[in-house]
Amino acid sequence: MLGLEIESYEDLSKKYEKFVVGEVLSKEKHPKADRLSFCKVDVGSSTLDIVCGAPNVAAGQKVAVALIGAVVPYNQHDPEGKPFVIQRAKIRGLESFGMIVSQVELELGTDASGILVLDAAAKPGTPLAEYLGKNDVIYEIGITPNRADCLSHIGVAREIGILVDRKKFGFGRDVQRKRTSRTRSGFYQN
Repeated sequence: MLGLEIESYEDLSKKYEKFVVGEVLSKEKHPKADRLSFCKVDVGSSTLDIVCGAPNVAAGQKVAVALIGAVVPYNQHDPEGKPFVIQRAKIRGLESFGMIVSQVELELGTDASGILVLDAAAKPGTPLAEYLGKNDVIYEIGITPNRADCLSHIGVAREIGILVDRKKFGFGRDVQRKRTSRTRSGFYQN
């Protein structure tokens, strides 16, 4: 970036890769378990069969779904809370192709009593990071001694504006300077 050193960056959306918004189309009692439900969930591109143990799951809800291959950041059933990978699994005879996750498993809060229920306006198939607004990239910039102009957000924004598109950020306008001349008395004139 035009003489600025990028020391590190973090893509926040990577944490929620392979997580999408889903809609629970149906919920049935698991035939071989009292506390499990068998759900059909629309995830935008397809409908998945998912076995769920949460007591608050219901048809018509918009929920956060971890697809096969997703890394769930926090395992609430592990004393250390180590992350785990979602795999296709057979749970008491029924196949499950994902997981409906809770707030605590996503590290978004402390409510572990059931699944995270999203707003009814959420669209199935939307990447969860996008829906949650966690799709930013955070840059850590090292400022060199000759770039004091970049010690503020505005200074860095100007640099990015020049790099990306000057006119889009309002930095491409032609600014005409008035010529001034110094008089004998030391005052400037136009």
